[in-house]
Amino acid sequence: MREIVLDTETTGFEPSEGDRIVEIGAVELFNHMPTGKVYHQYINPQRSMPQSAFEVHGLGDEFLADKPVFAAIVDEFVEFVGDAKLVIHNAAFDMKFLNAELGWVNRPLLPMDQALDTLAIARKKFPGSPASLDALCRRFGVDNSAREKHGALLDSEILAEVYLELIGGQQPGLELGARASSGGAGANAQSQRVAARPNPLPPRITDTEKAAHAAFVEKLGNGALWMKAR
Repeated sequence: MREIVLDTETTGFEPSEGDRIVEIGAVELFNHMPTGKVYHQYINPQRSMPQSAFEVHGLGDEFLADKPVFAAIVDEFVEFVGDAKLVIHNAAFDMKFLNAELGWVNRPLLPMDQALDTLAIARKKFPGSPASLDALCRRFGVDNSAREKHGALLDSEILAEVYLELIGGQQPGLELGARASSGGAGANAQSQRVAARPNPLPPRITDTEKAAHAAFVEKLGNGALWMKAR
């Protein structure tokens, strides 16, 4: 089962009022395990950045000026997402923006049932408790110390760990601590899967130790529990 853990950063709260996406970050999971594939792209919103939004994510007009517009990256984004389930914290917000951007370039919209909302999962699992991403990191002991400001790729990596805890505990082999570097679209992080050892390690017990153990067992006699368990 392929899943994409996704986050966006925007210029504000309402695409209907002219707000745009300025960053998309996404992490691929397969059968709840990270594959090492990520998607990350900064986007020129073709408008000025409000101060309130800049204080959230730190992405300003000068930084975004030379970044591609959404129409230039839409094919790569759509290909990466495919028909995978989209794991998003507060999915209605990100889906609203993604579909607005897709609509503006005359591309098919993402169906809402393709999204899985971790905010809704957390509120159902822990009713009455804080359910922000930071609050869930504290609950599950997920390290979010690098999260000084919101960032789409970093938040996606953190959310991937939180999501696995929400659905029943982190899977063996999950390691998103080595964060992928910010930059080019569709960057791939190195997979951390460990291959099987081609040759087994030699036994560490010596012949002397084997002999000492045999002598000890011999002294126990035939009635010893050790002898009955052999």
